[in-house]
Amino acid sequence: MTEGTPTARTVLVVEDEPVINQAVTDRLRAEGFVVVSAVDGPGAVAAFEEHAPDAVLLDIMLPGFDGLEVCRRIQAIRPVPVLMLTARDDETDVLVGLGVGADDYVTKPFSMREVVARLRALLRRVERAEALARTTGRMDVAGLVVDPGTRRVSVDGTAVHLTPLEFDLLCALAVAPGTVRSREALMREVWGWGDASGTRTLDSHVKALRAKIGPARVRTVHGVGYALEDGR
Repeated sequence: MTEGTPTARTVLVVEDEPVINQAVTDRLRAEGFVVVSAVDGPGAVAAFEEHAPDAVLLDIMLPGFDGLEVCRRIQAIRPVPVLMLTARDDETDVLVGLGVGADDYVTKPFSMREVVARLRALLRRVERAEALARTTGRMDVAGLVVDPGTRRVSVDGTAVHLTPLEFDLLCALAVAPGTVRSREALMREVWGWGDASGTRTLDSHVKALRAKIGPARVRTVHGVGYALEDGR
């Protein structure tokens, strides 16, 4: 590798359908990623521990144990961006996936172009989160304390556990409390998307965030976006 050349990002692809696994692997390698693959739950966790990937592309329906359990286990080892592949578009399934640490999802059948775009957006989010931690101090919004440096959150002194993406979404709202952030702006800032095609993902994360910090703290402005309020 030439000095100064960025190191290729490693993606763990977890998919038990051989045709899909190979197609995704081939496309990601063609896009410059280093790819490690697994075909079941136990193999996915073992590959994660061995290769320390930068992101995970994870099918929900797997032999051994499912993708939700895989996500729980790998996030307990080390926080990592996870893009879930699902044949199910039910909101409950989506919320469960997001609740165990998945950042985003695509529904089968999906386009390879969309998968690559979503993965790149998730990796950019990690870079932005690291930059935010270096430049933004502790924020306190009426007892809701957000610390980008330690990535810790508390509500009235009680620690609250957020997934990595829930934390980044909360930070995007907390830097300007009371200010309405448009859905498009949040998608760009948190997910790195240039359009609003993933606003259902945004809405799902807002719903999960409200359940953890209090529903009154995130105000919906219909047709516009969301604002962080004092919630009291």
